[in-house]
Amino acid sequence: MSNIETLSVNSLRVLAADAVQKANSGHPGLPLGAAAMAYELWANHMNHNPKNPKWSNRDRFILSGGHGSALLYSLLHLFGYGNLSINDLASFRQLDSLTPGHPEYGHTVGVEATTGPLGAGMAMAVGMAMAEAHLAAKFNKEGYPVVDHYTFVLGGDGCMMEGISYESMSLAGTLGLGKLIVLYDSNKISIEGNTDIAFREDVAKRFEAFGFQTLVVEDGNNLEEIGAAIKAAKADTTRPTLITVKTKIGYGSPREGMASAHGEPLGADNIKALREKLGFPVDKDFYVPEEVYSHINELNKKGEKAEAEWSQMFDQYEKAYPEMKELWDKCQDENIAADLLTDEEFWAYPDKADATRNLSGMVINRIKDLVPGFIGGSADLSPSTKTYMKDEGDFSKENYEGRNLHFGVRELAMAGIGNGLTLHGGLRAFVSTFFVFSDYVKPMARLSSIMGLPLTFVLTHDSIGVGEDGPTHEPVEQLAMLRAMPNFTVFRPADATETIAGWYYAVTSKKTPTALVLTRQNLPQYAGSSKEALKGGYIIAPSEKEVPDAIIVASGSEVEISVKAKEELKKEGIDVRVVSMPSMELFDSQSEEYKESILPKKVRARVAVEAAIDFGWSKYVGLDGTTVTMKSFGASAPAGELFKKFGFTAENVVAAVKSVL
Repeated sequence: MSNIETLSVNSLRVLAADAVQKANSGHPGLPLGAAAMAYELWANHMNHNPKNPKWSNRDRFILSGGHGSALLYSLLHLFGYGNLSINDLASFRQLDSLTPGHPEYGHTVGVEATTGPLGAGMAMAVGMAMAEAHLAAKFNKEGYPVVDHYTFVLGGDGCMMEGISYESMSLAGTLGLGKLIVLYDSNKISIEGNTDIAFREDVAKRFEAFGFQTLVVEDGNNLEEIGAAIKAAKADTTRPTLITVKTKIGYGSPREGMASAHGEPLGADNIKALREKLGFPVDKDFYVPEEVYSHINELNKKGEKAEAEWSQMFDQYEKAYPEMKELWDKCQDENIAADLLTDEEFWAYPDKADATRNLSGMVINRIKDLVPGFIGGSADLSPSTKTYMKDEGDFSKENYEGRNLHFGVRELAMAGIGNGLTLHGGLRAFVSTFFVFSDYVKPMARLSSIMGLPLTFVLTHDSIGVGEDGPTHEPVEQLAMLRAMPNFTVFRPADATETIAGWYYAVTSKKTPTALVLTRQNLPQYAGSSKEALKGGYIIAPSEKEVPDAIIVASGSEVEISVKAKEELKKEGIDVRVVSMPSMELFDSQSEEYKESILPKKVRARVAVEAAIDFGWSKYVGLDGTTVTMKSFGASAPAGELFKKFGFTAENVVAAVKSVL
């Protein structure tokens, strides 16, 4: 290691340690131990241009061990991303700073993904590598590798313990993602002590079993050894690579190799000792020698040159293949689906009773012809969730151009990979499973919401209508769970028009993920359903009076029994309005005037009907209203019998309306 390289690596270490100390909060251990590998990667092996952080062909770097964010911020500062300043580093973990406790996508320039839950970055890296492979297969022509970049992910022992890493890396090996390189910061320390207390497996052998090339760097401070491993990783084009880098947590400090270095500030005395050992002034906080800035400015010229050469090649590509440039622009256009709102063919549907999962499948096969970046699949359930795109091929090691993704029985990884596909750019992704398994999906869906990613979750078999599979497969509390998330839209349609509306919303959303919650059982098509479903709630069966005697609010399959109840009540002279509410979130976002026109305050006799727990419905029915909802888990029996058993009948809705009049 040259003197300037040593100085640069140690600058990263001191900056990170100072940031944690100033905040009196954070994790200095990973930054001190992993600084050398991070520097070697960013300085010598990563194609990136800090002057254009969104260059489409840049290499991606994801810090899966997001608690080590002080290292990432130090890298971003030294390499000049977004003018992240020393003052920003000194504001680490403070309110409204650009340096929050864990990296946040869209908040700090250069952060490729929001990471925090350990292992999540691993799955997102797999998604990014899949996106690169797919887009390369779609766009590259001989002599024009317009999509040609690597995905690097850095994680530690905690990431390797999490199940999501097993799931996602197993798929990565199966797919032969040769441009995915995993840097494993192996320091054998976790919060509670040496990892031997809970984690003794041979990680490299596990990855070898997945189909990875596995390499080992014995000295995590040896830049030459690290660089050689990265070069070897790139040389294997048919397999992803795991590079185990053996490091010392808290390197250079008196807490080197100790669990106490992981998640708390080093303390003033230990910081002083660290600076002394690394040859830095003991009385200067956030000190970076000027020669380090000069050195890295020189390194950055390589990235500028790489992008300039790529841009020149792309200009030639555009002239040689104008049809591919047109396709490229369509894939990059986030407004490409907006015109579907007035496309009559898009909104057409067979006038017959059908399951909304089937209708969703119909819409998916329309969207795939209109949105070239549309890609997705299921956790081994596409025949049941109806998410297979006809004539589009299967994404595999043999065919990266396929648009049908097969995630295997890996719901958690699927959702994380979906985030990675979306983060990469150029794709509009969806993932799918049974609604009850949204419990497995939820942690990564939460990251979708935090990052503002318009990933679509197709969740079928939406209620006790699953029937014979019983309570383990019948979602009861999951609607409430997903509705509780900020910046997340749940859409449970009642018929074909509403299903199309849900998909239109999903493929035009820019900053919000969407869950389409769909039935297994057939539902009728309603004359009163309309594009007003895009407002979240609307009148699907109007009352005869201007001010109805009562209002029934329902979603999905329960709209049917609500409309039947309205007709029964009419026979008794009770005038009822039926409101279909496929999306509480969209309804709540409407103007007060619109909401009043649908649910006028003067009508206090209200009944909500939904085959799920009643959590969340009180804001619509008020103190004087009631609900026809689930009060327990389901049971195993044919769907029709279950709806009767749990009170989802027109007769029971009629009784509920009468009880509030």
